Amino acid sequence: MAAPRSPSAPAPREERGPLGAARRWPEVVSSGTEVAATEPVAERLARYIRSGTLSLAALPPLSLYVHLPWCLKKCPYCDFNSHEARGEPDQSRYLDALNADLEAALPFIWGRRVHTIFIGGGTPSLFTPASIERLIGDIRARLPLEPMCEITLEANPGTFERERFHGYRAAGVTRLSIGVQSFDDAKLAALGRVHDAAQARAAVEEARAAFETFNIDLMYALPGQTMPEFEADLAAALAFAPPHLSVYHLTLEPNTVFAKFPPALPDDDTAFEMLDLITARTAAAGMERYEVSAFARAGHRCEHNWNYWQFGDYLGIGAGAHSKISFPHRVVRQTRFREPAQYMARALAGAAIASDEEVPRDQLPFEFMLNATRLREGFELARFTERTGLSLAALTPGLDAAERQGLIARDFTRVWPTERGFDFLSDLQALFLP
Repeated sequence: MAAPRSPSAPAPREERGPLGAARRWPEVVSSGTEVAATEPVAERLARYIRSGTLSLAALPPLSLYVHLPWCLKKCPYCDFNSHEARGEPDQSRYLDALNADLEAALPFIWGRRVHTIFIGGGTPSLFTPASIERLIGDIRARLPLEPMCEITLEANPGTFERERFHGYRAAGVTRLSIGVQSFDDAKLAALGRVHDAAQARAAVEEARAAFETFNIDLMYALPGQTMPEFEADLAAALAFAPPHLSVYHLTLEPNTVFAKFPPALPDDDTAFEMLDLITARTAAAGMERYEVSAFARAGHRCEHNWNYWQFGDYLGIGAGAHSKISFPHRVVRQTRFREPAQYMARALAGAAIASDEEVPRDQLPFEFMLNATRLREGFELARFTERTGLSLAALTPGLDAAERQGLIARDFTRVWPTERGFDFLSDLQALFLP
């Protein structure tokens, strides 16, 4: 997840749906009542645990997302909560703020074990291995982690130095996600990336040497990109035999430089030829497309994102981080303050939460299906009741309509998207809007 940010789907060809709608989990804004950030923790917790209309028999697995918000430079396509580092970020003070944020959050997750950790950004690899070691140590001191807990760190080849990735491995990171985006110097320049193709290749080679599992992020339908150029990019990525590959369609997101000054992008037909090439070449390389934008070899799925897609819980700490936390009678979303300096001041004062809200009952089916339909294998029907506290009757109208339209298949225990459902994913998900 990656929680979560989103270069999203390609423009539809005959309303065809997305490949790569989210690099990190996209937050769904619900219409629940937001609560002021000044509410004391004890009052907030009492509100969370009071009786309500839902009844969750068990709480889902819990992940931890840590947001490190700084980048060397803001990319013109990026709409994430990232901030250009003007000078050296105060890593020590930010880590102090994360500690305070986590300490204040402990009452909301008391007694729960953390299954996965994702350190995202921004560019987390701007932080030194020593800082990441301190961060992981601070987390371990405060939260019980599952044995073999997956700990992912996002890395930018533009911050690559020899042995740096080995330093992250020694610090406790178990999985690296490398934001390559392209192996073509001209395309990297068009994207405003701070690295070149040689740095990208060196970073992947170092990751292969340092980690048993890693991910390459690749983008397609880039400004001026032709089919042969993308084919070369994909071949370059697959030549490293990555355990995991995430492939995203470049889209023009609001409030970005590209939205204001749009570059010339490949047309929809070319973009979908690229998509067809991705699915064919990854399959030939022995990779399973287990999620709409994710391809993995056996045993190398991203467990953190897997938990998002199964409507698991996640605590998000750091500037602008989002959380989704379940309680016996409600599902709650929280948001931290976005601007780094304000976040640090508020977190150190024990008040990092900018807003929170209970997800309304009538939006839970959509939020669940927004996740579950991204998975090739779909979901168990019992999982819906377990994760939302609602009966299957809440899903029935949408499932019936989706089956009539050929978007899903199902049996008595499971529902999964058909090939048509994967192609028309947005249409499938929209059937469950309240």
